[in-house]
Amino acid sequence: MTSRQLSKLAARVGFWLLVTLIVVIAVFPFYYAIKTSFTPSGDLFRVELWPTRATLANYVQIFSQRSFLQAIFNSILVATSVVFIALLLGITASYALGRVRFRGRTSVLLIILGVSMFPQVAVLSGLFEVIRALNLYNNPGGLILSYTIFTLPFTVWVLTTFMRQLPLELEEAAIMDGATPWVTITKVFLPLMWPAMATTGLLAFIAAWNEFLFALTFTLTDSQRTVPVAIALLSGGSAYELPWAPIMAASVVVTVPLVVLVIIFQRRIVSGLTAGAVKG
Repeated sequence: MTSRQLSKLAARVGFWLLVTLIVVIAVFPFYYAIKTSFTPSGDLFRVELWPTRATLANYVQIFSQRSFLQAIFNSILVATSVVFIALLLGITASYALGRVRFRGRTSVLLIILGVSMFPQVAVLSGLFEVIRALNLYNNPGGLILSYTIFTLPFTVWVLTTFMRQLPLELEEAAIMDGATPWVTITKVFLPLMWPAMATTGLLAFIAAWNEFLFALTFTLTDSQRTVPVAIALLSGGSAYELPWAPIMAASVVVTVPLVVLVIIFQRRIVSGLTAGAVKG
């Protein structure tokens, strides 16, 4: 084996070792969470790669709490509502910003992008006053409103960029057939925008599902809290005990739907892009 072949082999081995290291670093926290969720509380501080006494008691404990089940329902309600509203408003706004020419269109897009850059804590007090004035405190409507405000700018920006790439001939043909703007959006553009809508909808769902600051500030009772707050407020047998195992079990439970959604939407995105490429 020549020195050139040895250098190529060493480079390939080094590359795969680096890839393996990155995968281990990225996956290990999830593995540790799953491992801890099946570990009895008395064995948490033992150094072992796999629990010697696996148990489902932690999952039984969290599902036996009605407040946790209610929190899951609240998160599903809020996240799905945010996705629906953000996509509905985003697709109509993207049509106006991407297909209709008017003065100040670029400025509007820059303002929309600038709004999405504001940190949550910067508008927390002002948004709290708005929600209290609208009588939405300790109500899912307050979370839906606040989450929509922060997810809508990104949704509009992405959908507008995608809308601009669609052929102008499609819109002209629809206008010649007498289609109204709403019919053009729903019948012509909407089937072609599923990849972008799937991506933005997934990101909006994840943002609403994982959000903690607004959920902690705008809710007061267990019946209105979402999953992140419910997990943070899990208590142990005493004020000095932090229930790591039930917390990890709850984290695994709320992470599984996100993984499933990512897999489903990833397939739709790939199939949509492939179909568009085949069509020409």
